[in-house]
Amino acid sequence: MARGLILTTQARATTTSFTTRLSVSKPKCKNPLPYRLHLPSRVSSTRFFCCKCSVSQDPIVITEYKQSFSQRMAMAGLKPHHRIAIGVSGGPDSMALCFLTAGWKTDGANAVGKSDDGFINGILGVIVDHGLREESNEEAHIVSSRVTEMGIRCEIAKCSWLDGKPKQGHLLEEAREKRYEVFQNVCTKHQIEVLLIAHHADDQAELFILRLSRNSGVLGLAGMAFTSQMFSKSTHLYREGSKNKGILIVRPLLHFSKEILYKICQESGQDWVEDPTNQNTVYARNRIRMSLGNLSSYTFQSELQGVISACRRTRAYVDQICNNLINQAVTIIDQHGYAIIDLEILNPSKVTDICLSKFVALILQYVSQRNRPIRGSTSKLLLHYIRTVPCKTSFTAAGCYLCPAPRSRGTKILVCCSVDCPLNSKMELIYPFLNGEQKHYFRNELEQIIADGKSYSNHFVPDASDVHFLDASESVISEAKTLNIISESTYRDILLLKREEIKHFKHKVEDKVDYKSKNKVESIIASPSELLQPGKACYFMNRFWITWKLSNHVSVGEGTENCVADLGGESQECHSCSCRIGHDKVAEVRRMSESDWLYLAKLSKCPSLDNLQQQKVLSSSTMEQISEKRSLHLENLELSAQKALEVLKSIPVAARRSLPVLVNHQGLLLSIPSIGFKHCPCLMVSCEFKPIVPLGGGHSSFM
Repeated sequence: MARGLILTTQARATTTSFTTRLSVSKPKCKNPLPYRLHLPSRVSSTRFFCCKCSVSQDPIVITEYKQSFSQRMAMAGLKPHHRIAIGVSGGPDSMALCFLTAGWKTDGANAVGKSDDGFINGILGVIVDHGLREESNEEAHIVSSRVTEMGIRCEIAKCSWLDGKPKQGHLLEEAREKRYEVFQNVCTKHQIEVLLIAHHADDQAELFILRLSRNSGVLGLAGMAFTSQMFSKSTHLYREGSKNKGILIVRPLLHFSKEILYKICQESGQDWVEDPTNQNTVYARNRIRMSLGNLSSYTFQSELQGVISACRRTRAYVDQICNNLINQAVTIIDQHGYAIIDLEILNPSKVTDICLSKFVALILQYVSQRNRPIRGSTSKLLLHYIRTVPCKTSFTAAGCYLCPAPRSRGTKILVCCSVDCPLNSKMELIYPFLNGEQKHYFRNELEQIIADGKSYSNHFVPDASDVHFLDASESVISEAKTLNIISESTYRDILLLKREEIKHFKHKVEDKVDYKSKNKVESIIASPSELLQPGKACYFMNRFWITWKLSNHVSVGEGTENCVADLGGESQECHSCSCRIGHDKVAEVRRMSESDWLYLAKLSKCPSLDNLQQQKVLSSSTMEQISEKRSLHLENLELSAQKALEVLKSIPVAARRSLPVLVNHQGLLLSIPSIGFKHCPCLMVSCEFKPIVPLGGGHSSFM
């Protein structure tokens, strides 16, 4: 939420008359700055109001901007009838986005109408109130009133900081993460699958300098994607049997400069707010923004955007190569959550370093479900490892364990989850939804939108002769100068910006080190097992959706006998004399261990039914019935264990260790659900492999 304050009606009337006396004309400078007004004494001096510079519109200029915006929306695969949300801060960027989106929805042959309450159909403005300042709630409501004046329905979503508000050093990062989490939740609640964000060309320039100062490569320097999928980390947003489709983020203003967005607001008569913290040089983006403002020549700006465009073309090419390699050389064993890379098909010696690094990173991120970039020495070691054919050693990186695949003679690499990483033991309990079952029926538009966007962007994916910076031996800006993408003066200016930001960054890192040394915090390791009640669900290792319950009826043909198991509270019929569910009515979920394998081997030869001794034998006839049924049950249990062992033998040893198992409170094995083994016929267990982030990280476009 922008921290500037739009004035209330009374104050607004005062400033309106004031601006009229000023006879403000359109600014002629390249970077028009908002006019700061002298506010009444009751308004904080740290907040200021930015008024429109002209109440009249230039229809020719507005029409040109609207046409350009409509073209960008079509490139994303979007049509006016699609349901969309807009992230609104109240600044000139998001207010211009609201204005253009409202026009795109209501103008032209495919225009949509308005609902009975006067709002444009299929559009929602989302204002995130971070709640970090006392006045943020008031500002959110005032911004909401401005957006609703455009005919856009608005919702204010307030952040809840369960672990306390973020500290100053991490404020922007945590606020951004929370903001996108709120966007995801609001979109899911309203069954909206597309979110528009008002990032623009100046934001890309700032990000380029920021990442350049952090030694980012060409893929990072490509900046924000025009379209990308965001997948929810909250497993409660989707149920068993459903998919975590996420939402599509579209940035239709990436080719609009900040200057143009100011002009759109001015010409369309839209008010906006300015964030006073944008002047705070504590934050890296602010420092870079101010430095870029001092280098506002047309040549510098156009050449800098030219480098960014070249980086984006390179990334589009690399993404296409990686997708082809994944389709050709990777086999995903979804049921058990591991992958196999065929080195003979991949032929690593013929793949450039940048493409091979991205390829390996995508595989590891999918298997580990830790969607983090792999950088530095780890990336170099992975490159060396995958280029060594045949593969003869094992390697652990990024939450994954890599080793030669069984019986492949080193021509294939097994990639599975590392059991040595505490994060990979994470289990999240899924609690029941309020007001009954969740109503979550999307209109299935997202797949078609992405397909239409891909069909457009595929025409712009360059071939190897049209991309630069694939050779990592030289820095991007040095090669850009060699290729005459930038001039000598622009090259020097970019280097100067980089050096200045590196100095600030080093000081910041040193301050963090000193702070950590004085305030040591003990790390918390995830518990290896969690309790799971019947009928409830859990999400294990960010990939397995597990539920279990007790069945009321099992046929006698399965070798069962009726016995009563006290599950706490009330007794339920349990039909297996081998039922191991205890009085606490819970099971535990953990990773498979070697002892589970040994136990199955023992069951396959001589099953043990210790709890049979606890059964009450009332008569000799009952004794005979139990003996007969016991014999049938032993045969079925022995057969089940044998089948489970056969399945396990087909799974590589390293991959077995990441399989989930259910045990009782004594640690005795109840079920290995992913291979179909269960100790008791009355135990009904479901295990579905459901990763949050798909292979390849979802759709993204760097046009």
